[in-house]
Amino acid sequence: YPARPMDLQPLAALHPTFDPARGLLLLELEHGKANEIGSAELDAFAALCDLLEAHDEVRCLCTTSRRVSARGTPIFISGANVSERVGWSDERVMEHVGRQRALMHRLRHLPLFTTTLCHGVTLGWGAEFVLTVDYCLATPGARFGLPETGLGILPGARGTAELALQIGPAQALRLGCTGEELDASEALRIGLVHEVVADLDAGLARVHALATRLLTRSPTAVAAYKRGLLAALGRPGEERLAIERAAYEHCITTGEAAIGRAAFSARRAPGEAPPWGPRRL
Repeated sequence: YPARPMDLQPLAALHPTFDPARGLLLLELEHGKANEIGSAELDAFAALCDLLEAHDEVRCLCTTSRRVSARGTPIFISGANVSERVGWSDERVMEHVGRQRALMHRLRHLPLFTTTLCHGVTLGWGAEFVLTVDYCLATPGARFGLPETGLGILPGARGTAELALQIGPAQALRLGCTGEELDASEALRIGLVHEVVADLDAGLARVHALATRLLTRSPTAVAAYKRGLLAALGRPGEERLAIERAAYEHCITTGEAAIGRAAFSARRAPGEAPPWGPRRL
């Protein structure tokens, strides 16, 4: 099972750092005027999906930023790079946003645990990006909003399709229709954010702790659990149970359950991971 070495160069626009001791791939955004997402960044995120779908060395992904504006305002993602679209035809704009929509779906279904650590401005595309991760942390300085309707458009990278599933239709309508911005505590209250941390360093320590725990888990079982959970959302009861059964039986037939049973009865050092096999999808 020798995996191909991971090539992080195609992710250069996302400033990746891999910590093999924790299986943690950290993306620290630092580009453009305000971490806006344009074509170059979409290319890098697509390359990220290619890498993470092919390699199981990464057990946890975290996207964050220490970017600060000239005025001292922290920035996570300020939105899409709308300025690059000057002169584009309507058809090209729609194709571009369709690409973003498909990419967001792909990010949401990556076969590993994904997180964000939001610090500062998280608007438009940034707020939609939060919907792609499994767990969102934020500092007290984070601010979230969807300004698109003030620009004559709507959140088109799954913000309209997915936001209400996470925070409910009333809160989604409030954000999308009015463009009102939320601080971290309000985002936590409505469920857009899952945990508020004191600052970036505290947030990274929390991510490191999560990544360390993930090293003790079967990558096949984690992927199967995530795939089954997302596939079951909104389905009738019988379909949900059938999806769960298929996911569970996948863990059996890949041999991961047998490894887990053997490890359960063996004497192991605290935190020592069982000899899991490669991730099988």
